[in-house]
Amino acid sequence: MGGGKALPEPLSRMSELSPQPEPVSTDDSGDAPAARKRPKPGERRVQILQALAAMLEQPGAERITTAALAARLSVSEAALYRHFASKAQMFEGLIDFIEQTVFTLVAQITGRDVPDPDQAPEVGARQAARIVALLLQFGERNPGMVRVMVGDALVFEHERLQQRMNQFFDRIESTLRQCLRPATAASATPTVDAQVAASVLTAFALGRLQRYARSGFKRLPSEHLDASLALIL
Repeated sequence: MGGGKALPEPLSRMSELSPQPEPVSTDDSGDAPAARKRPKPGERRVQILQALAAMLEQPGAERITTAALAARLSVSEAALYRHFASKAQMFEGLIDFIEQTVFTLVAQITGRDVPDPDQAPEVGARQAARIVALLLQFGERNPGMVRVMVGDALVFEHERLQQRMNQFFDRIESTLRQCLRPATAASATPTVDAQVAASVLTAFALGRLQRYARSGFKRLPSEHLDASLALIL
């Protein structure tokens, strides 16, 4: 992938969304301990999503209960449902984070929401390689999210969650196809060739993320990435 611009940084982690803790008062006047502060609006929602993402990184995380999630946060299950109507909504919050983070970075790579079909072939190929790289690097930085992306964490959840992740990868594939279309312009079947190449790249990225989850997050998705992409592109 030589000659391409560096990937946009930083690739966000769910843990980085945590609001900064309130400063501790040094005023020791009075003997009564300070009352525990209530979370600010929206802060508890972020804490719940962070805890869910962290639990998904642990072995046996395919089935997380709201009771276990509440215990991790030292709150009642009722407190969870004041912020999310269901566990499915909590997973939707994680999917929102995945979509917003990844596609914001994709737009930075392509320079627009939809790649330019008139750009030079080598530019499109570099963009496609960088999109695959950012997707895999996002997974490395957010292991718990990988279980959502590959569907492991969604097996026992509402089917609409898996549909959203399917749509996420469909959108990735569509963007890759747009990037690669100029590179196949000289072919007798440019549209088909671009579609095939985009499909192979998407399957490669998804396979790397699945391997990462299966290995207990030991086999990094970006392992030998440049050499692998050189064989595909």
